[in-house]
Amino acid sequence: MNQLGLPDTIQACLFDLDGVVTKTAVVHAAAWKETFDALLRDYQGAQGRPFDAADYDEYVDGRPRADGVRAFLDSRGIRLPEGEPGDPPDARTVHGVGNRKNDLLLEKIRTGGVEAYEGTLRYLEAVRAEGLRTAIVSSSANCRDVLRSVGAEHFFDVRIDGVVAAERNLPGKPRPDTFLAAARDLGVEASHAAVFEDALAGMDAGRAGGFGYVVGVDRVGQTDALYEHGADTVVRDLAELGGKQ
Repeated sequence: MNQLGLPDTIQACLFDLDGVVTKTAVVHAAAWKETFDALLRDYQGAQGRPFDAADYDEYVDGRPRADGVRAFLDSRGIRLPEGEPGDPPDARTVHGVGNRKNDLLLEKIRTGGVEAYEGTLRYLEAVRAEGLRTAIVSSSANCRDVLRSVGAEHFFDVRIDGVVAAERNLPGKPRPDTFLAAARDLGVEASHAAVFEDALAGMDAGRAGGFGYVVGVDRVGQTDALYEHGADTVVRDLAELGGKQ
């Protein structure tokens, strides 16, 4: 292991955004809960069990928005028509529900702001100082705006987010395609790239893609699950890995 806590063969680092670089995972979870709880009340009334943290981890965390809607609603026996990406947020379609969640997310970000994890920013500085290439890999269509809001856009050579994935028709996590695209754009083989993720779907993507090292970031007490889904190591903060502290 080198001073960054990575195998010496690693030439590039691929970072998830929410929960790894920025403290937005909790905001996403709150927006999903508000969206789904209202829908569950309409479809299942008092019998419907509210959306909870386990649902967030299992069905939506790290996944593209529409995939998360489908996965969660299917788990509760609710089927909605697909609709279109431009559906209004009150439409009872997969895309309408997803757009409602995104509207709530942006409102929460506007009112509460966004913060970055200082340990991650210091680690990124160390990674860049060592000459490793870097990419941000996120299912969020708001990735660039969030990075700019915390002054972190300059840390990344490549951005593969929800916008780029849609343009290239890349399936999202737990499929490895977005991470693989980032490695290709950086000119690095997957076996020489490290993945940094907090979501179980991201762990699955790292394992499926044959990446050289997969770092699980445990912000919510799911260390065992991160290992079970493919992490090579799990830390509470990237500051634990080493680098410039």
